[in-house]
Amino acid sequence: MRIGFHASHEQFAPSKLLDYTIAAEQAGFDCAMSSDHFKPWSRSQGHSGYSWSWLGAAMARTKFPVGVICAAGYRYHPAVVAQAAATLAEMFPDRFWLALGSGERVNEDVTGLAWPTKPERNEKMSECAQIIRALLKGERVTHRGSVTVVDGELFSRPKRAPLMLGAAVTEATAEFVGGWSDGLLTVAGKPAQVKKVIDAFRRGGGEGKPIHLQVALNWAPTESEALQGAFDHWRFVTLGGDIGWELRSPEDYETATRFVRPEDMRQSVLISSDLSQHAAWLHEYAQLGVDHVYLHQVDLNQRGFLEAFAKVLPQLRT
Repeated sequence: MRIGFHASHEQFAPSKLLDYTIAAEQAGFDCAMSSDHFKPWSRSQGHSGYSWSWLGAAMARTKFPVGVICAAGYRYHPAVVAQAAATLAEMFPDRFWLALGSGERVNEDVTGLAWPTKPERNEKMSECAQIIRALLKGERVTHRGSVTVVDGELFSRPKRAPLMLGAAVTEATAEFVGGWSDGLLTVAGKPAQVKKVIDAFRRGGGEGKPIHLQVALNWAPTESEALQGAFDHWRFVTLGGDIGWELRSPEDYETATRFVRPEDMRQSVLISSDLSQHAAWLHEYAQLGVDHVYLHQVDLNQRGFLEAFAKVLPQLRT
């Protein structure tokens, strides 16, 4: 299992996030992934840099693989996603991967398009994936469906197309993306539930394909600091997808989480001041056959986290 650093654009200025990503590689992390937001979940988070320009800078300043998750068909036309992915993959061979998700309204609503139901968003995700894959192969694409492409063609392409993962939280979506994706990107939860999502992906056509897992955690020198930091900066994750995908603004997230308590955070985030406990939790995911795990320290103390987890990484590779 390779251990990656999750670069959260919602929480840090792009320049600061670049510094942390460079530091993550120096601390011994194997890889990194980037979020892609137009708005943060809360005004208190305060940031939302443009991930694609940031990715070019991050990959130029590091040597490890870096990926990104985005939603095509709304802010991003699939031909533009294909061009962006092709450029990064050509500049940094075998170091870039792309994951397609069905999107969150807080990010995509800026275009003014009608926000579809989840099944409709899944179908659009699959449709965009087919367009992107055809363009990366060098095909000339004209397509009319939920999105329109007229005479699309990529003239600068990599020797090898980047991996295109399907992002899924539920078993149903995991099974749906298994057939068309090169791998699965999902989020951590109880190991038994993560196993169900992975099994559904494999059942849907993902057998033998890589599994990438994003893990929200919080470490601090004391238990109280770890719990409070998770609550202060990442309580929005407690909403879950059914609500979280539908909210339109940071203010909506703040309203929806006004009754969340610090102790509620343990249901969604791995919280402990004990590094051996974090190592034990992550070993459980390794037992599920996860190939890459991306650690998202949800508090702002990224330097402290990187220094502390530099001691944990060797334990996870044994």
